[in-house]
Amino acid sequence: MRAIRSLPLGGTIENYRTDMMAPFFEGLEQWAPAFNDGWQDDDMMGRFGTDRWKAVVEAGLTGVVTSEEEGGLALSVPELTDLLETFGHICEDSGLGFSLSTHLCSTCLPVERFGSDALRAELLPKLAEGSLVGAHAITEPDSGSDAFAMKTTATKDGDDYILNGEKCFISNAPIADIMVVYARTHPTKGALGGFSAFAVDTKSEGFTIGKPRKKMGIRTAPMADLYFNNVRVPASRLIGREGQGFSILDYVMRWEILSIFALQTGEMRRQMDRSIAHAKERQQFGAAIGSYQAISHRIADMHMRLQSARSWLARLVQAMEGGGNASLEFASAKLAISEAHVANSIDAITLHGGSGYMVETGVESHLRNAMGGLIYSGTSDIQKNRIAAMLGL
Repeated sequence: MRAIRSLPLGGTIENYRTDMMAPFFEGLEQWAPAFNDGWQDDDMMGRFGTDRWKAVVEAGLTGVVTSEEEGGLALSVPELTDLLETFGHICEDSGLGFSLSTHLCSTCLPVERFGSDALRAELLPKLAEGSLVGAHAITEPDSGSDAFAMKTTATKDGDDYILNGEKCFISNAPIADIMVVYARTHPTKGALGGFSAFAVDTKSEGFTIGKPRKKMGIRTAPMADLYFNNVRVPASRLIGREGQGFSILDYVMRWEILSIFALQTGEMRRQMDRSIAHAKERQQFGAAIGSYQAISHRIADMHMRLQSARSWLARLVQAMEGGGNASLEFASAKLAISEAHVANSIDAITLHGGSGYMVETGVESHLRNAMGGLIYSGTSDIQKNRIAAMLGL
């Protein structure tokens, strides 16, 4: 595998792009029309973009974190971050990036890192080539931020486990073939030792996927609830050891935060580019609106938030590679980037005026999409609690 230098604190991610990877990124730019075709119609209707997903598969993006032995690219942390920030920059369909991130982080990575040799051989080549789509099931009606208050159970029965319970707000559920399901395997143990992860075929008997959910933003990333009624899962589909669910989920969530907020940072770059172009082109009172201090200062604020987000993204890469207090960095970065994206989205709509408020321009979609970042992968309030606790309060 090609070598890539570690990213120093405060570094810029694309400065560490290897010569070997440069053609891959240049080729990615050529896929932009296919990634974007028809996205606004699907966003307004809340439809998954099947043709755009096919483009993602054909571009080779579904296998970027899978080992080369299983048909993937095995990108390093900086390379994956660079890739997803670039994808966020060129792809206007935020839901498409979200579905890709879910596939990579929720299923490919835990099977790659914790799965048995047999499970890896069974699933990874198909996940890498995109013939299987992955998702994971964590949240339940009575457990959101308190993830391990989940009530879904997996009871051992001979060479199988029997799953019973309910999950909600599951991204990619309507299109998923393989679902990594987290369930309670020991009734008296808590987070440490009480939960396990399973790779479950969504066509299993007793596994029901509910109607697609309608959302405020990232509408093209499909979502639904799940119901398990005596779903029989072979013990060979256990990921890692029984009771290892907490450590698997902790691993997965760090990759999820890195991936999703790399996409958001790329989206913020695209948003900034469009806002600057508009400020130069839009004429009012005989001059470009960018010449007015109210507009130029707004763009200056957007620039500062974007650069702060990119700095935090670089710190996440550093943390993933073993530098610093990873838990503190992840909580801080998730909070900072998500809130910066919301603030920049409000500014972008404001400086575009009436056109920014219109659905057909796509400017308003950034705010709808950005709001989700304050909630998923741990709410802003939860991140502040973590930060305060790690600071000794």
